[in-house]
Amino acid sequence: MGILRTIKSDYEIYENHKKECLVAIEREDAKKIKIYYKKHKGKQNMPDDIIPGFKFVKDEEFDSLKIDFAHPLTFKIRDLSKVK
Repeated sequence: MGILRTIKSDYEIYENHKKECLVAIEREDAKKIKIYYKKHKGKQNMPDDIIPGFKFVKDEEFDSLKIDFAHPLTFKIRDLSKVK
């Protein structure tokens, strides 16, 4: 029997609360998000730091979501929360 392993994606999935959409963020940029939240934990007025990412769009052919790599966007870090 073969060994099953998990294959790590190059992207992490976050939810943007303001735009109500899912966002794919590169792993290196996701580390910046973790540092941002640790630095500003419990503060009311968090700065408007931005991070590049890609929005998920609906694929009509397969009736699923896919990452839209054709249109890179920027998102405010304070509007993002990690999807578990």
